[in-house]
Amino acid sequence: MHIDTRSEKLLAHKDGAAGWITFNNPAKRNAMSYEMWLALDIALNEFLADDAIRVIVLKGTGDKAFVSGADISEFKEKRANPQMVAEFNKVSGAVANKLAHCTKPTIAMIRGFCMGGGLGTALTCDLRICSDDARFGIPAGKLGVGYKYSALKRLTDIVGPSYAAEIFYTARQFDAQEAKDMGLVNRVLPADKLEEYVANYVKTIGQNAPLTLKAVKVCLTEIVKDETQRDLALCERVVDDCFASKDYTEGRTAFMEKRKPVFVGA
Repeated sequence: MHIDTRSEKLLAHKDGAAGWITFNNPAKRNAMSYEMWLALDIALNEFLADDAIRVIVLKGTGDKAFVSGADISEFKEKRANPQMVAEFNKVSGAVANKLAHCTKPTIAMIRGFCMGGGLGTALTCDLRICSDDARFGIPAGKLGVGYKYSALKRLTDIVGPSYAAEIFYTARQFDAQEAKDMGLVNRVLPADKLEEYVANYVKTIGQNAPLTLKAVKVCLTEIVKDETQRDLALCERVVDDCFASKDYTEGRTAFMEKRKPVFVGA
């Protein structure tokens, strides 16, 4: 089932338990435009409101790029002065934050270039699975671009301060194996095996208890926050919801009956 995102540059569709989002700007290596950020927000809202969707996957059209960064060609039109920059950052930041904090598991399926803001988008996902021809980098140092604390923290939480420093200080591209070594990606697959592998991951995750997945996602989100900002009461509530659910009963019953459980998210 296809979703109307109001943009041909960002496509979305539902396939079983998965919500698929495709960055579709191949002429510019799927560079993110203002229009695409708005479309991404529409797709996320649709998937988050649908209980049948249990996993969200992000990918790029073709084999050249996941997202190569921001669409620089529209900077003159959309980011020409401080007020316009602030508006752009407000919209893109809110959507990125929604993706980072959504309560459903997210996967970035990466082929080709994953650069700058594209890598930032991939970092908001829970898992990053890439092909062996993927390339990563943040060329801010070559462009004179500043990065906010929140963006640096997300990267540092994943790879640590030393690798984060290397990525920014050198502004060079890293290949898939280097990305794997520093913890930037979870898995590296041959290009012709990537989609099948991700599809199997989606199936595996989709069969698990939604409330358990939500509880883990909520707790992981709180763990990376500053200690003074953590909502531990929320963590307790989502765990309690698991034990009070029909799915908990189903899980125990299925285990005793030696069959696969059928979870409904309640």
